[in-house]
Amino acid sequence: MSHTLATAVSSELEIRKSRFIAHALPVADRDAAMDELRRLREAHPSATHVCWALLAGGQSGMSDDGEPSGTAGRPILEVLRHHDLDGVLAAVVRYYGGVKLGAGGLVRAYTDAIASALLNAQRVERIALASLTVEIGYPDEARVRRWIEQEGAELTDSAYEMNVRLAIRMPATFIDAARDALRDLTQGRAVFPDSDGGAR
Repeated sequence: MSHTLATAVSSELEIRKSRFIAHALPVADRDAAMDELRRLREAHPSATHVCWALLAGGQSGMSDDGEPSGTAGRPILEVLRHHDLDGVLAAVVRYYGGVKLGAGGLVRAYTDAIASALLNAQRVERIALASLTVEIGYPDEARVRRWIEQEGAELTDSAYEMNVRLAIRMPATFIDAARDALRDLTQGRAVFPDSDGGAR
């Protein structure tokens, strides 16, 4: 079971006159992570490096941003893995202080910076969400909408044609049970056009 962060965390270390400002924040995917990186760069226009690592399901990545290869992005990524985190962007902003740290010193600095930010971070279980599309008759709509609300699911889209088509977002592990519940609720009239390549 993977975890993400409840909220963004940060910390700052000074190592031989260089400032290392570490940020770790929950993100939904790579696009969201790139937006956050852009904001960080805008907030620190004179930073020497903004090194980062991302774990977000199949959308992982890292960057040394000009530091010697393997001295920044990979150590940050390893800290995220060590903490069993997913859906998290970790970035370290470095202001160079004039003293070279060497490859080993850089690895330690980036590792320590991100580890210190995560030290007291609150972790929450990461729940994979999925979308379920259901087609129902107009007489069933109010009942199904009530069910969506009671289950704490999210109605993301609706279309009104011959039938009512609703797109519902919920934990992926709940999809099968939701299909059964909606069939019961509508006495078998609910159909799911996206499942198994056809209506059922």
